[in-house]
Amino acid sequence: MARLGLRGAEAAGLQLGDIDWRAGEIAITGKGSRTERLPLPALAGEALAAWLEHGRPKCESRSAFVTVRRPYRPLTPESVRAVMGRACERSGLDRRGTHRFRHALATEMLRAGASLPEVGQVLRHRSQLSTSIYAKVDQNALRPLARQWPGAGQ
Repeated sequence: MARLGLRGAEAAGLQLGDIDWRAGEIAITGKGSRTERLPLPALAGEALAAWLEHGRPKCESRSAFVTVRRPYRPLTPESVRAVMGRACERSGLDRRGTHRFRHALATEMLRAGASLPEVGQVLRHRSQLSTSIYAKVDQNALRPLARQWPGAGQ
């Protein structure tokens, strides 16, 4: 979620067949049931492989993420949010939803010099308006763009 900017529902919906290990890609079904192929970063792929090999219980479900206790069921968007909340608490962070990862990725990209359209592409926004909320994040980068208030220099 953190490296790809996935929504909680997108992570919950990931199926084993959506992972193409040879191509290093995953197919994500997002809002509006749109499916997009995304590159699978090495660290994210390693973490996913470790979960599938050592953490995920053996079961009939084709969901990549399932509950760890019987009966094994696919994680729901709500359970992904609950896992995220508990992880925040264990880390001493304020309890926030899975959107924290998307926000952190967008902020990181902007600080590294990415443009808003690039951030929108990674987050798979259909509208630039959706991405524009991240413009307020980096005030230091925005400061040079601000015009002086008329009459302020007098």
